[in-house]
Amino acid sequence: MRTDSSPGTLPAREHLPAGDAGTPVLDVVIPVHNEEKDLQPCVLRLHAHLARTFPYAFRITVADNASTDTTALVARRLAERIPEVRAVRLEQKGRGRALRAVWSASDAPVLAYMDVDLSTDLNALLPLVAPLISGHSDLAIGSRLARSSRVVRGAKREFISRSYNLILRGSLQARFSDAQCGFKAIRRDVARALLPLVEDTGWFFDTELLVLAERAGLRIHEVPVDWVDDPDSTVHIVSTATDDLRGVWRVGRALATGSLPLDRLARPFGDDPRDRDVKDVPGGLARQLVGFCVVGGLSTLFYLLLYTGFRSFTGSQVANALALLVSAVANTAANRRLTFGVRGRGGAVRHQAQGLVVFGIGLALTSGSLAALSAASSDPAHSTELAVLIAANLAATVLRFLLFRAWVFPEQRDAHLAAERHPTPTPTPTPTTSATWQDAATRLQPVRPHDTDPMATRSADPRDLR
Repeated sequence: MRTDSSPGTLPAREHLPAGDAGTPVLDVVIPVHNEEKDLQPCVLRLHAHLARTFPYAFRITVADNASTDTTALVARRLAERIPEVRAVRLEQKGRGRALRAVWSASDAPVLAYMDVDLSTDLNALLPLVAPLISGHSDLAIGSRLARSSRVVRGAKREFISRSYNLILRGSLQARFSDAQCGFKAIRRDVARALLPLVEDTGWFFDTELLVLAERAGLRIHEVPVDWVDDPDSTVHIVSTATDDLRGVWRVGRALATGSLPLDRLARPFGDDPRDRDVKDVPGGLARQLVGFCVVGGLSTLFYLLLYTGFRSFTGSQVANALALLVSAVANTAANRRLTFGVRGRGGAVRHQAQGLVVFGIGLALTSGSLAALSAASSDPAHSTELAVLIAANLAATVLRFLLFRAWVFPEQRDAHLAAERHPTPTPTPTPTTSATWQDAATRLQPVRPHDTDPMATRSADPRDLR
């Protein structure tokens, strides 16, 4: 698994601005290997569709990876005749290798790829890339497994596809629905950060890319597609499935050992709406509440075990006081470290002293409940005592959280709010290649084909390409 460094923290997502029509907004890559028969019809159809429907400048890149037939010749002829088409030749086989090479060198701010058989209906292309152009999402994928998708394929491939996605969900906790659909897009800045971390060069390439993006917290947009299986597909299902399972094992092991620097892919502070200082919603409340509930549940269980043990040789009041005292010390220490993120020994004694005051309030609530139970019944059952104590402890827990947040650990809340309102400024990047990409993006302009190229209003004549 690659551990080489990525370019660093991603910039905030923004809508791609309009600018120079000479810079393509979208670069659609078609990776091919020995596709001399299907390549020309695919490119002509795709070019005609983009010229008719896509409102920005575009490019179609044919990435020939080590074809041994006339695929390279067909690609060169297409590039010579159609200005928006270019051909790239790689001497090594591998779809992932081809995508990595073209995406790494492309100057377009949105990168996409599709299979040469065009099994996916092209009407899904604009919905695929629109969330990336608008700045809403980081990656986009076509999904054949969405409810509104319309798919025509055999039972064998349907079973394999669904089984593979179930494996991804069970082993890598993937939440995207379709990893294998050959219809995906990614923002260039995201690609430049993710590609150094992706090791696979074959069919598992885009699955690995998606898993790492999802684990890094990036946003993946899914588009339902209409998809018709290609009966002449040259994909070897058994060998591809075996390689995919090896990739799942490798990526799962890397994620488990923490060898991937996914924290470098985080968006800057302020890009996530959860970073914002929303009125009447205290900062960090949700996270602290979850942590407090977990600690509280464990503390309650610990308290009940202690109470049962002490109750075997002493009265209920003494057993309650001892169990509550011991569990209160443990509860304060756990909340200090886990819920409110206080590290080090500084202030530990003061926090425990304040925690004992909170403990006294909880003791008053639970002892008062026991006293009320004793007054109501001279010999209550042990199960009744436990039920009363659980109810009293729930009330004491709510009060304990409020006191912890407002009195015992207020500096953690204030520090969190201060960080939200006054985030550390991001250093201005030095003029690098990434800065050049961003400068190019600011010059993009919507382009209408009939304004620049008379060929773009119609598909290229196949007879001219012979």
